Amino acid sequence: MKSNSSNVDPARPWSEARGSALLNCHTSFGGEETPHPIGYQLFHARPLTNSDPPKYCSFASRFTDNAQRATKGRAQMKNGFFRGHGLGNDYVVMDPKELTFKLTPGKIRGICDRHWGLGSDGILALVPSKKADFGLRIYNPDGSEAEKSGNGLRIFARYLHATGKTRKRAFTVETKGGLVSITLHVDRHGDAAAATVEMGRATFQPAALPCTLPVEELLQAPIEAAGRSLRFTGVSVGNPHCVVFKEAGNAWTRDDLLALGPALENHPLFPKRTNVQLAVPTGPKEIFILIWERGAGETQASGSSSCAAASAAVKLGLVKGPVTVKMPGGTLNIEVAQDFSLTMKGPVAEVARGTLSPSFIRTLR
Repeated sequence: MKSNSSNVDPARPWSEARGSALLNCHTSFGGEETPHPIGYQLFHARPLTNSDPPKYCSFASRFTDNAQRATKGRAQMKNGFFRGHGLGNDYVVMDPKELTFKLTPGKIRGICDRHWGLGSDGILALVPSKKADFGLRIYNPDGSEAEKSGNGLRIFARYLHATGKTRKRAFTVETKGGLVSITLHVDRHGDAAAATVEMGRATFQPAALPCTLPVEELLQAPIEAAGRSLRFTGVSVGNPHCVVFKEAGNAWTRDDLLALGPALENHPLFPKRTNVQLAVPTGPKEIFILIWERGAGETQASGSSSCAAASAAVKLGLVKGPVTVKMPGGTLNIEVAQDFSLTMKGPVAEVARGTLSPSFIRTLR
């Protein structure tokens, strides 16, 4: 066996160090040298086990040391990002302390642009907190700020675990929409593949959204939008939601969403705008929703939207909990307690880690 892994320079960027380690790590089989698969496994943080063949082990310690040094160097790089998604609802996670620029609305729009930037449904920023283990600021792709995001919280939790910012499986996060508790579900690869989030309590009071209708609760309230007469249920789960139901057996179309979504989001009844869900019961404990997010538009899935629609459906007696919420991007499971406290469980995936180039940063305004 021959290994040149000691030549890996820990000061070099992660991608270069990883590439060098993979290229320089060889094992001899019958006189021929072939790339050693352990390079990929070690750089993806899978430790050697007793089941690994003996030939892997003679250079494992020094290769692991090089991998750890490369990882440490990567964590210290400026302008880095972590990209993940929850059922197709994708976010970029950044630590403002590691950026050479401020996350202003204009720069957020540039980063989230799907043609000229990274492309994203928003940016999740790690911030300090005096009330929780971690603090989170959530930015929409139009540069505005959101109070809470269920999918965003799961992605943020995966980021914290994957980057070694926490070793805990359960921790708290402070958002502008309130404090949440998160429990990670780690798979056999060591990845936080799913998370359970205590999303807080749903309320239907107008002041919580806010909504200007003079009623005690926003249950099947009348509204005019895009030339249609509708009834909506207003819900706050730390951020505002307008849920419009059709009766079971009917269906909403994407054309409905594209017409009603922006009209309801910007309706005068909602001074701070609102998220929109077009919902229909599809079973005794199941609903289907289409989603229009405030500041983002049409999205494939949304955790807070699922919580809002599920709580509205239970409140109106359309379904019983726990509620399975189906969306174009996939399915979430929502527990709705008697006091309308909400617990969401769903998958989360990491897509990539990288660094913004200096030339791209110079284009941000």
